[in-house]
Amino acid sequence: MIPPEFDAGFRARFEDLLRWRRDVRHFRPEPLPRATLERLLDLADLAPSVGLSQPWRFVIVDDLARRAAVRESFLRANAAALAGLPAERATLYARLKLAGLDQAPCQLALFSLPDPEQGHGLGRATMALTLDYSAVMALHTLWLAARAEGIGLGWVSILEPEVVTAALDVPAGWRLIGYFCLGYPASVEAEPELQREGWETRRPIPRLSR
Repeated sequence: MIPPEFDAGFRARFEDLLRWRRDVRHFRPEPLPRATLERLLDLADLAPSVGLSQPWRFVIVDDLARRAAVRESFLRANAAALAGLPAERATLYARLKLAGLDQAPCQLALFSLPDPEQGHGLGRATMALTLDYSAVMALHTLWLAARAEGIGLGWVSILEPEVVTAALDVPAGWRLIGYFCLGYPASVEAEPELQREGWETRRPIPRLSR
């Protein structure tokens, strides 16, 4: 089979995709078609993984009681984070919208398997966290695939992992990687929201040579 050629035009568009990927917090109310979600998750399954183990497991959260438990966890964790900030930062933090839990039509959690049979242990004997890294690769693949279709994804990282894991009643040992909101964004801005609000600015990252 002859591999596809990715010409300069494709590479430029791919750079646009990377630059316009956003952590979305504001969603329009219309539902995300289930077929679209399944197709995006199929694309996520194309992500690289250590030993071809595919250790990720996406859990689609439709149950309202489970969603409510996640939202309550966010409110507790968010209040604790706010209380621990200096006054100046706390004022700015309180102004940020840090989750789309009340708007996003689709919510899902990502877990990593602790010791999957698939992959036969290759590549993780000395670096077990490569399983979690592989799951994050699947998430990033989903994120880009969604953005390419005009669909937004938001990572809700201010949560209590044990509470969320228990609320979703997943098999013992599954490790929570993240909880996500997915849907059509209310708007797409040229700058990330945290940068617009003055929380932080993207900056060049130094490279080391050894």
